[in-house]
Amino acid sequence: MPKNKKGGKSHKKSKNNREDTRRQLEFKEHGQEYATVTKMLGNGRVTATCFDGKERLCIIRGKMRKRVWINVGDIILIGLRDFQDNKADVIDKYTIQEARQLKALGEIPSNANIGGSATVFEDDEDNDCAFDFDAI
Repeated sequence: MPKNKKGGKSHKKSKNNREDTRRQLEFKEHGQEYATVTKMLGNGRVTATCFDGKERLCIIRGKMRKRVWINVGDIILIGLRDFQDNKADVIDKYTIQEARQLKALGEIPSNANIGGSATVFEDDEDNDCAFDFDAI
């Protein structure tokens, strides 16, 4: 085995802590669009609602698989396809702080839901249940 030059157990534990590093904020270019994840489909695919008003099936690229975890409600950058308008590729995932910066800079709409789930519950008033406490 090679000699451990970096340190012992404590160095190995802190190897994955990269909270201090900041990456440069990437903006969309021609052929790219911002989107919100609405549904996780499995097999590296998600359904995303783009900020241009279309819903697309997005495929998580291999470099991001099992390294970057995408959840419902996350803001992502997708690459549009010239030959298929209803499919796209996930290029990048933004953290909540990066999404807030994009919102402040006017890159994404001001009514975008950041950090919350994308599920919208309609008809909340129709789901009222009446309980008969005397029968209990």
